Amino acid sequence: MCAAVAMGAMEIEDDSAWAALEQRDRRYDGVFVYAVRTTGVYCRPSCAARRPRRANVAFFATPQLAEEAGFRACRRCRPATAGVAAADEAVARARAYLDANADRTVPLAELARAVGMSSFHLQRKFKERLEVSPKVYADARRIERLKAALRRGDSVSRATYDAGFNSSGPVYARTGSGLGMSPAQYRRGGHGVRISFATAGTSIGRVLVAASDRGVCAVTLGEDDESLERALRDEFHAAELARVDAGHGTLGPWLEAIVRHLDGGEPRLHVPLDVGGTPFQRRVWAALREIPFGETRSYAQVASAIGEPGAARAVARACAANPAAIVIPCHRVVRATGEASGYRWGAERKRRLLAAERAIVARIV
Repeated sequence: MCAAVAMGAMEIEDDSAWAALEQRDRRYDGVFVYAVRTTGVYCRPSCAARRPRRANVAFFATPQLAEEAGFRACRRCRPATAGVAAADEAVARARAYLDANADRTVPLAELARAVGMSSFHLQRKFKERLEVSPKVYADARRIERLKAALRRGDSVSRATYDAGFNSSGPVYARTGSGLGMSPAQYRRGGHGVRISFATAGTSIGRVLVAASDRGVCAVTLGEDDESLERALRDEFHAAELARVDAGHGTLGPWLEAIVRHLDGGEPRLHVPLDVGGTPFQRRVWAALREIPFGETRSYAQVASAIGEPGAARAVARACAANPAAIVIPCHRVVRATGEASGYRWGAERKRRLLAAERAIVARIV
């Protein structure tokens, strides 16, 4: 049995690696590098250099491992950067192919053939760069097509099939996360959906809380009610929006709980949410709700907590897209240095929130 070369999360047999080298197969650029013991140089599989004797070749998962073993990069094929560029190009082609075929389900094997990469490596590289699999990305694109069709006034059945869904079942299964309402409600821009909202003053300015009959769908912070309401109407442009008194109906207790929390009267905050977001965003937001009051986490720590240690930047983007301030406490995510960094509702407001929470915890202790 031939030996296997460790490739991070996978392994490739020496025979397969040698075959790729013999064929100068570009699909394996970025998957492994080969080093030649007699020259002390390592190359990518597609390098045009003269083919070495197999007995003199060693395979490595990454350029870093080859360099740690004492080899230097080939000046001809530049393997330290070419593999990354090749993978980026393959992922870009995969996205373009999925976008062009958004009206149907594209099997992973077909997608891999279209971009010239193995299914396994395409899946891995795609997720490394976009934080989602090709399937999740394609599903999100179909949801976007569905939304556009419903906004045009197409019937639910026609919009469903034109978007690439085989039946309405998967669409309704996704409405809680992709649309935030049923397809019929989303049709004509959310006509028929009732959202109540109210505003109140807090120690850090004005807060607007909006909710459907399923839970809080928006919490925004600002300096005046007019701008907060205008932003809400832009977000839910065709829903039935109704301003209510601060203590009115189901919304009243949720607003009161958020205000008490902001003003330091209630460290624990438990209100139901009705928000959309991508699968990755929802995982981040769920992790944020687990951060204890008065504590902070870095973007990298949150990425590790959701099992995506290399996705710190994507975590930051998910924080910036947070629709429900305070309830989803993205203000508790800071840079690795401890610096407050950016905040959708203002960096100074973020610093004040963190300082207030630390002060409350200090008093309790």
